[in-house]
Amino acid sequence: MKKISILVITFLPFAIIAQVKTNTELKNLITQSFTYFPKVKEAENAITTAQEKIELTKLNALPTVDGIGNYTYLAPVSKVSFPVNGVNTPLQFQPNHNYSLGANGNYVIYDFGRQKATIEKSKTELQFAKDNVDYVKGQLANQVAVVYYNIVYLQKAISIQDSVLNYLIENKKIVQSKLNNGDALKIDILNIQANIDNEENRKIDLKNSLQKQLNLLSYTTGNSISNGISFDFELNIKVIDLLLSDATNNNLDFKLAADRIKQAKADMDITKLHDKPTIAANAGVGFKNGYVPELQKFQFNGLAGISANVPLYTGGRTKQQIKLQQTIVKQNELAIETLNNAYRKDIQQALADIASNIERINNTAGQIEQAKVAQTLASVRFKNDVGTNLEITNASTNVQRALLTKLQYEYQLCLAKVELARLIGAKYW
Repeated sequence: MKKISILVITFLPFAIIAQVKTNTELKNLITQSFTYFPKVKEAENAITTAQEKIELTKLNALPTVDGIGNYTYLAPVSKVSFPVNGVNTPLQFQPNHNYSLGANGNYVIYDFGRQKATIEKSKTELQFAKDNVDYVKGQLANQVAVVYYNIVYLQKAISIQDSVLNYLIENKKIVQSKLNNGDALKIDILNIQANIDNEENRKIDLKNSLQKQLNLLSYTTGNSISNGISFDFELNIKVIDLLLSDATNNNLDFKLAADRIKQAKADMDITKLHDKPTIAANAGVGFKNGYVPELQKFQFNGLAGISANVPLYTGGRTKQQIKLQQTIVKQNELAIETLNNAYRKDIQQALADIASNIERINNTAGQIEQAKVAQTLASVRFKNDVGTNLEITNASTNVQRALLTKLQYEYQLCLAKVELARLIGAKYW
């Protein structure tokens, strides 16, 4: 591991900012995906939901007014007889038929910070929704970039396959001419045709993989056309501690983790207020019957007062809820430590992949030149009747393997850079 770290630092040791350079087509495809892919719209709608929740929470501070209408039949009702002019006359204190119509209002005068704490919690939920949109966009951008460079790789691999096929087809023509002149055997034609068929099948596999990647591109962006021709994703590389600092500051995994801590603390602040009293004013006006002595007459009435709701005993539930919220806060804080550890490992791995692939690419340059020289010599020897069909076939295979090996290393290097950009939260679109 120490050797790899030295290699990485050798490349770009003094980069101050993790700058990413890529082509305009990839940037446009990523931008298209933000408006096309439904997952982004779903995440953006969560922002609207959180905003509506804040507005709803604010409305809880306003008074409430309820209209009330009642009819009640009572039987029996209290009656008392009084002598009037020597005759006992019954006096009824409540009617059998009771009607009331009115409006009651209620307004919380002081809630010891409940309303404010609830609004603050709603604000943390809004920030989480906003950061989640950026997170979804970052994940989608990474997916589009990977698909884009998969397409570049497959197109280049098909091009190499075409060159191999062209080489084999030309040699088949030579073998056919030799066969016609009696200088070759039928088995030579059959062998070279078998090699051509094998390479055609490999090309079909590559084209099938390419079509699948184009389908993925269409799935994420709505666009199934890609004109990329090179692995042009460039990323300045810094030492591990600086890259981890970038990840901590810019990667949305860390931002979402920090948002979860804020949400947990907001829940704890609300829980701490459960044992606080609530002071409210209430009033009501309306009309009702049942007033002595004219029990059936509808009369105007009203009430006004102040009430206090003081929790006296909750069986220790509030205390236990606070302990639970404290545990949740601690759990989310530990999650950030886990992220730090995981991202340090992933960044080290990405840097190791970058360093090793650069070294491999440098090593394959000589192999390709040697294979091409050997292929040319085999062709010359075969045309001059001093070589065999097996030699040119082997030479062709060696060139193909060398070119594909270099292409794979370039492809892996590009994907390692894309992965490193994702880890440090770089926005290259």
